[in-house]
Amino acid sequence: MNIHKQKLAPGITFVGVPIGTARDITLRALDVLASADILVAEDTRSLLKLMDIHGIPLDGRKISALHDHSSAGAVERLIKAAQEGKSIAYASEAGMPLIADPGFELSRAAALAGVGLTCAPGPSAVLTALALGGLPTDAFHFAGFLPNAKAARLSVLEGLREVRATLVFYESPKRLGAMLRDAETALGSTRPAAVCRELTKKFEEIRRGTLQELAEQYVTANPKGEIVVLVDRGDLPTINSGDLEESLKGALKELSMRDAVDLVAKAHALPRRQVYQVALDLNSQKG
Repeated sequence: MNIHKQKLAPGITFVGVPIGTARDITLRALDVLASADILVAEDTRSLLKLMDIHGIPLDGRKISALHDHSSAGAVERLIKAAQEGKSIAYASEAGMPLIADPGFELSRAAALAGVGLTCAPGPSAVLTALALGGLPTDAFHFAGFLPNAKAARLSVLEGLREVRATLVFYESPKRLGAMLRDAETALGSTRPAAVCRELTKKFEEIRRGTLQELAEQYVTANPKGEIVVLVDRGDLPTINSGDLEESLKGALKELSMRDAVDLVAKAHALPRRQVYQVALDLNSQKG
């Protein structure tokens, strides 16, 4: 493999790195890692190991850490270095930078400072899971990691119930069983879903089924590795506009607008704002 060391333009390059198999890296990403004046990583050991595998020498450079616990000054120093003409390469621990990754602060600071910003794209666990999960990919919503606390997790899941897209989550092996049970409660037991584990690695595994079936499978299981959970969009009940208007007219004869809207929205499992707009239209027709 020929790695081309070249003079990079001043600024910051986000470098996509493998999510598992070390050979899943682009030639351009290797060139950037070989050529950048300054190397920055979420996990310095991971990047050093990857560079060693591909025979990229440090050549006197050291790898600086940038993670959730880094000081605000760390980002400021990198921006200043770029403004002084240095080329900087930033890599996540795995996958594409900024996807559930602390690189966002560096990206925002670079944009605000007018510093050159580009990307050498690479693997993404989100897109790999969507390719393998067997669920619709025409629209998807990446929700990242859910809260640890059960009540907060349920609240977030309930807020996603009406999203008309495949839901994508990152999850810890230790919380997977609890997360699937809460998803079953909040989103419905019959929703198709997929648990994608150890993507691109030796023990890659995709389990598909309803949320109820998967929750039962993982109630006592102790999975290992990195996990992506996909959940299909729900089949929301439909009601034609004429029937909705008739339901509202009947409710409005007995109740206030607020109570009538609440009652009809719950009865037909519709978003309250949708029903409220119809109620406003009916009210304006009266005038």
